[in-house]
Amino acid sequence: MKFLLKDRALLRITGVDAEKFLQSQFSNNIENIKSQEVQINAYCQHQGKILGLLWIFVMKDNFYISLPSDLKETIISKLNLFKLMSKVEIEDCSKQIYQFGIIDEEYDNSFKISQNLSLLTSRKLIDSNTDLNIWEKSCIDTNLPEIFSTTSEKFIPQALNLDIEEYGVSFTKGCYPGQEVVARMHYLGKPKRRLFKFISKFKASVGDSIDVNDSSSLKPSGTVLRVSKIDAKYYLLGTFEIKHINDMIYLNNDTHKPLVISNG
Repeated sequence: MKFLLKDRALLRITGVDAEKFLQSQFSNNIENIKSQEVQINAYCQHQGKILGLLWIFVMKDNFYISLPSDLKETIISKLNLFKLMSKVEIEDCSKQIYQFGIIDEEYDNSFKISQNLSLLTSRKLIDSNTDLNIWEKSCIDTNLPEIFSTTSEKFIPQALNLDIEEYGVSFTKGCYPGQEVVARMHYLGKPKRRLFKFISKFKASVGDSIDVNDSSSLKPSGTVLRVSKIDAKYYLLGTFEIKHINDMIYLNNDTHKPLVISNG
């Protein structure tokens, strides 16, 4: 199935210093991007909190960055701030190139995101499914996190499982913004929050809080990162305090809106 990802922006990064520049900005090892694959990267601020999650791939020897549209201006501004004298050009090609999410299909010119998800780009509009809830559900099923403007600068990469098998973070590459904080957590501490899937009978939105009654934290125990509504159920992907996985869990601190952790 194909889905037009109308809420995603696309940036093209070119120039002789493009690879070196991107390597200095993002959490993963840009040098290890594989042909026809998307590499997940966190773009962090100096405290290690994620500004945005970026899908990076190489097409015709150019680097492309796919990201939620509501973060586009923030990310472009940040990249330009650090570009300085680097021979790099940052071009917004969101209106020239369409992006399609692919589930369980193979195309010669697509870029693999996970085992069953791929990204397809096209300069022409292709017939596609318009129900993005199906796409969101597949992203949730595969534990693919997302950051939007409502959840930007709130989480370190470990809270989104990006450190597991170095899925979205390389601990052997050079420095990038927030690298010291992220590395310190990896080598000296254990993450208190991880990704979990939830099912709700009640309407939920990205940024909603996930709460328990006896949490000692001043912040909510969790936050909703992705939402899909299928029939009468809401499927959620959120970051949540590990120690509370066996407690009663609620949406937006409302005991009349219980959440159930899903193992599916």
